[in-house]
Amino acid sequence: MHRAGGRTAELLSFAGLPDGKEHVAVVVAGARRGTPLVRLHSECLTGDVFGSARCDCGPQLEEALLAVADEGGAVLYLRQEGRGIGLYNKLDAYVLQDDGNDTFQANRLLGRGEDERDYTAAAAMLRAIGLPRIRLLTNNPDKARQLRDLGIDVAQTVPTGVYLTGENGRYLDAKARHAGHTLPLTNDLEASLL
Repeated sequence: MHRAGGRTAELLSFAGLPDGKEHVAVVVAGARRGTPLVRLHSECLTGDVFGSARCDCGPQLEEALLAVADEGGAVLYLRQEGRGIGLYNKLDAYVLQDDGNDTFQANRLLGRGEDERDYTAAAAMLRAIGLPRIRLLTNNPDKARQLRDLGIDVAQTVPTGVYLTGENGRYLDAKARHAGHTLPLTNDLEASLL
């Protein structure tokens, strides 16, 4: 257990998940609004640990941990590096992105799916910790759709912040335009693409 924002957070591991991977949940009891806030966060070694500015993963994880510490709920840390293609393939995709491809094009050029993440394990985790009804902290409509299809009641989606840097404008633009993420394409984002 760890104290987070004046509350006790538990780090839970799981056995027997459908994908056989080692996912964890950071759970903080006591939702203020009745329905717990949940973030499904896909592992991103480069962003979460090394602070890469190529993506917005590290800031989104920090935001989620602070929000859950404040409101109660859970952050599910899912072992789905690189949209499910793995760390080595993700690093190869970075090289392709340096050649002008967006993140989705790079995955396809590697012979992988644009986004191979599957949230079946996340739904099992939520049921195991007694959270069948949630508010989902995300800008990604696919997360909410998959969870609903898997029987989780997503009562509301709560948008994450937009963490624009000089290095990640093309990445954010691809997420919004290609995958339908709810990221407002502001003048700042448009300018960063020029």
